[in-house]
Amino acid sequence: MSLVSFVKIKNNSLKTAILEALSLIDYEFRKDVKKIVIKPNMCYYWDYSTGQTTDPKFTGALIEVLRDNFSPDVSISIVESDASAMKCKYAFKFLGYEKLAQNYNVNLVNLSEDKCDDVEVTVGEQLFRLMVPWTIRDADLRISIPKIKYTFEQIKLTCALKNIFGCNPYPKKFKYHSRIEEVIVALNKVMKFNLCLVDGNIVSGAKPRRIGLVMSSRDPVATDVAAAKIAGINPNSIRYLSLAAREGVGNTKFIHRGIPLDYFKAIYPRKDFQKIMMGKAYGLILKMGLSSRLGLS
Repeated sequence: MSLVSFVKIKNNSLKTAILEALSLIDYEFRKDVKKIVIKPNMCYYWDYSTGQTTDPKFTGALIEVLRDNFSPDVSISIVESDASAMKCKYAFKFLGYEKLAQNYNVNLVNLSEDKCDDVEVTVGEQLFRLMVPWTIRDADLRISIPKIKYTFEQIKLTCALKNIFGCNPYPKKFKYHSRIEEVIVALNKVMKFNLCLVDGNIVSGAKPRRIGLVMSSRDPVATDVAAAKIAGINPNSIRYLSLAAREGVGNTKFIHRGIPLDYFKAIYPRKDFQKIMMGKAYGLILKMGLSSRLGLS
C-alpha cells in the first residue's frame, strides 16, 4: 500500500503545508536531482479562484521548497501542452505563470513545441502510439500538481492521473476521447511522475470553496482514490483507476497520514447529481424543440 498525506493549510502558509505533507509520506530530497519538471493543471483559462486550475502561488511555494531542499541552482521547468480549446501562450499569461516564471527564474515549456520520442505502449490488449516530450524524459524528478474536480462525464474524476493527459503534446486531444480511460493510463505508463501534490486549497465541486487541503503521495492511483472519496465518489465506479492499478501504475489501497480524510469530505462542495441530470435533460428537451409539444413552455 502507498502512503497518502492530508494536511490542513494554516495561516495561509502554503510552503509549511507542502513541507508537512511531504514529511508525512517520508519523502527524502535526493541531492543528485538536477532537473525538475512541474505539471500544474492548466486545463483552460479559468483562474485559480474557480478551483479549476492550479494556483500559481501554490506552485511558487513548491518551487521555494524545492530550491531550499535540493539546490538554489536546480533547473525547474513548468510544463503544459496545447489543447483543442486552450493554447499555452495564452494560458501561461492569463493564469499567472508568465509572471511566476520571471519571479522565480524557471522555464515555461509548451510540450506541443518540444522535441519528442515516439513510443508504443499497451493497455490491456490495446496498443497506443504516443509522444514523450524530451523535457519530461530528461527530468530527474517529475511532480504533478493536480486539482480535485468532480465531473459527470465519462471519467467522473479529474486529479493526478488525468493531469498527465495534459502532457500529451498532440494538441487536438479530442481524438482520444473515445478511448479516454485507456489513454489516461497509457500516458501515465510512458510518463511516470514521481510525486503528486494536490492543490486542494480551493476546490470546484458544486461551487468554488476553500477547504485548505494539501495532499501528497508518490502514487497517482492512491492519490485519485483518496480524491474520489473526498469528492463523494465511489472509487470503484471510476474505471480508469482499477485499469491503472492492473497496469502497474499504482495501488488502489493506501495508508492514511495526517488530518482525517472525512474532515475534508464533509466540507467538499459536492454536486447534486439528480439536479444536474434533470437540468441536462431539460436542456436537451429545449434543444430538440419539444418543449411546447410536452407543455413545458
